[in-house]
Amino acid sequence: MHIVLVGLNHRSAPIELRERFAFRRDQLPEAFAQLRGACGLSESLILSTCNRVEIYATVPDTDGSLERLKQFLSEHGGVERSRLAGRVYQYREPESVRHLFAVASGLDSMVLGEAEILHQVKHAYEWAREHGATGKAFNVLFQRALNTAKTVRAQTGIGCGCMSIGTVAVQLSEKIFGRLSGAVVLLVGAGKIGELTLKRLAERGVRTIRVLNRSAERATALAQAYGAHALPLEAFPEQLLEADIVISSAAAPSYLLGRAELECAMRRRHQRPLCLVDLGVPRNIDPSSGTLENVYRFDIDDLQGVVAHAQQQRRQAVEQSEAIVAQKADRFLSWWQDERVACVPSSSVPAAAR
Repeated sequence: MHIVLVGLNHRSAPIELRERFAFRRDQLPEAFAQLRGACGLSESLILSTCNRVEIYATVPDTDGSLERLKQFLSEHGGVERSRLAGRVYQYREPESVRHLFAVASGLDSMVLGEAEILHQVKHAYEWAREHGATGKAFNVLFQRALNTAKTVRAQTGIGCGCMSIGTVAVQLSEKIFGRLSGAVVLLVGAGKIGELTLKRLAERGVRTIRVLNRSAERATALAQAYGAHALPLEAFPEQLLEADIVISSAAAPSYLLGRAELECAMRRRHQRPLCLVDLGVPRNIDPSSGTLENVYRFDIDDLQGVVAHAQQQRRQAVEQSEAIVAQKADRFLSWWQDERVACVPSSSVPAAAR
């Protein structure tokens, strides 16, 4: 058996393409069933975040299985294989293992050293295990990847002064409005990115923050923790009339805010400026809304310029982090090689090799 992966990320594909391939949590049971059935995979895991979609798998052969994985990804996204040329990458061992360890450690993120990816890998592993998609190999692999990420954060300065995606969104808003303390901010989505964004807004003294989410219980708990106000998602159009800034990171299959709704809201606002930061993948806000007068719209790919400066502060920690990743990956690969040898029936091993 071999450990492989296929995927695309913020370096290989723009948001317009990445969002087509994102997996919602409710899609995972069927996806794992297809990977087991049509693709014949004994173990698999899907890592779907705002910056990447990657499928990890154990396969008996690499070439045929990698092609089936790319076909599965193509069909899921509804994108022809020809359009994916140069966009989708694939790795075999040992690169597949080293890539995973680097991803979990924040070395392959848009925001170098970010902490969110560690939680995202952890959740992806838990969901795969919950649906019976992992076995001995992946249980060891992903536990060691998570351990590696924790070691990197503990022993290097990779996370010092690190900005999260939420922090970058807040800084982008500050570039437009200056001090945010008097701004009315709508936070749409109460997941991990939404929570981190809310924390940064509260730290900057923003007094009026309204959290909108499908789950009223989650929105209320998050709002109470940071002195914000919880509202149902249905209140979004009306709340636009008072908002200065909207930061959205909801998991939604279609736009939560369309161009026509925004045009109507801007007329009722008398064209008062509105900043929209769309962190959703798929995107939550119609991209064409950015052409409206006095609407400043950004999506997650637009944040890369803000990120670039902060990256330099952590470059010196990268070499140390990469050394840890390489050492930990090699240890796993050694274990994996021993495991495969132990699984080979003695009758299939030539006598001269015994």
